[in-house]
Amino acid sequence: MLDAELPAGPPRLVVAEGDSRTIGGAVGEQTATMVQHSLASYERRFRDDAGLSAADVNRWGGIYLDVAGEYDSRIRDMLVGLAEAVDVAPERIAALNARTEMLYGTGYREGGCTAAAVLPEVTADGHTLLGQNWDWRTEQARSTFVLATRDDEGHTTIALTEAGMFAKSGMNGAGLGVCANLLVSGDDRGGRGVPYHFLLRGALEARRMSQAHRKLLPVPRISSGNVLLADAGGEAIDFELAPDTFGVLHPEDGLITHANHFESGIDVVDRRRASSALTLIRARRARRLLARRSGAITPATLAEVFRDRYSWPDSICRYPDPDLPPQERFATLFSIVMDLDDQVFWIAPFPVDEQPFYRWSLREVFGGAPEPRVEFPPVQEVTP
Repeated sequence: MLDAELPAGPPRLVVAEGDSRTIGGAVGEQTATMVQHSLASYERRFRDDAGLSAADVNRWGGIYLDVAGEYDSRIRDMLVGLAEAVDVAPERIAALNARTEMLYGTGYREGGCTAAAVLPEVTADGHTLLGQNWDWRTEQARSTFVLATRDDEGHTTIALTEAGMFAKSGMNGAGLGVCANLLVSGDDRGGRGVPYHFLLRGALEARRMSQAHRKLLPVPRISSGNVLLADAGGEAIDFELAPDTFGVLHPEDGLITHANHFESGIDVVDRRRASSALTLIRARRARRLLARRSGAITPATLAEVFRDRYSWPDSICRYPDPDLPPQERFATLFSIVMDLDDQVFWIAPFPVDEQPFYRWSLREVFGGAPEPRVEFPPVQEVTP
């Protein structure tokens, strides 16, 4: 079980429209309590795990706020708008978005994820599918929601995100999807660079695949992370990002799967290969389970794979390990499946193997935030 019980039903959907600062303000107004929970949770970790004082957090937050403006002024404006709505210093919100960078250099470790992209040649209807399980600290489950935005140019996005942030995994109205996986290299460090969560929002702001590449690759990075991209044009590519370098994985037999270790052969020391729960099996197992359905893969197939319980509790569908202290427990908090052609977003909350998936259409969420459909009821676990 999670440390705090979650309400039954779908995750919360937050809808925000307007220019970037207005979007940030609308998100802040709707999620103020959740933002305060995120700040309390991560600032405690900044203090206890990284030894950072409140003054340190504000100083680094100011640096990352400047970096946001240099990288993409829309992101900076969203951060400022949210901070104004929640009535906190924007430096604290910027530091929250840079929690990866502020904690990795201290030996801080977190959970993992399993992601998959499925190309048209192996799906049942010729659509491109993308999805992942998001495995994270159980205490953050109640501060995570689905965010849909439409800017003043009409660009739309829908994504899972933690309160105070603007992206994790999701898709946009251009048919481009983004998934994120933890990676840790020996080159990760503190300092000035573009935070990983800025990169994820930057990719979602891209209008085409080549723009997403430019938002991820030719930028100064100080942390590692995996970004799996796919789009409705029928292409997918995986970037293993590290400071000063990156690796690339292309689809094989219409599939890309990824977990939490480097696979592209780039010259880095992999700090998670030996310790991330079942990472050496999860991606290959997901690929094998999907390959069995090649030519007939549907969104329901992806949902089934993400519910796999092999080697429970450290399975693709991860559960908190009762042998670990509460502060070190991780779980698959949410499972996401996306149809990039139809622009449909499905999400299941913990425990994802016992919950249905909730469906939103990106083309329909604005102008009323409709209730999601309930689809993909739980099924028996995938067999080895």
